[in-house]
Amino acid sequence: MKAIDKVFKALADPSRRELIDRLHAKNGQTLGELCKGLDMARQSVTQHLELLEDANLISVRRVGREKLHTFNPVPIHEIYERWIRKFERGRLDALSNFKAKLERK
Repeated sequence: MKAIDKVFKALADPSRRELIDRLHAKNGQTLGELCKGLDMARQSVTQHLELLEDANLISVRRVGREKLHTFNPVPIHEIYERWIRKFERGRLDALSNFKAKLERK
């Protein structure tokens, strides 16, 4: 499976998006911290985190006995660059042209 496919697969699940949102809000959380307030078993959270790590959306760093999970925004930025940015260009050009026409009147 290609790296980009792993990212899309990881982002397709709402539980994994919730975990990413939590790490975006506060990086460096342990499994226990990430499990708080979630309606899923610790093992399920662990499996979701493994898939996110495999997609390079998070990294894990050991500090003593704890594993700290950190959000990696690079794969999402690559999606933006490849799939979103090029579609914005036309709209932005149209708005710029519209503004220029209005200012000439």
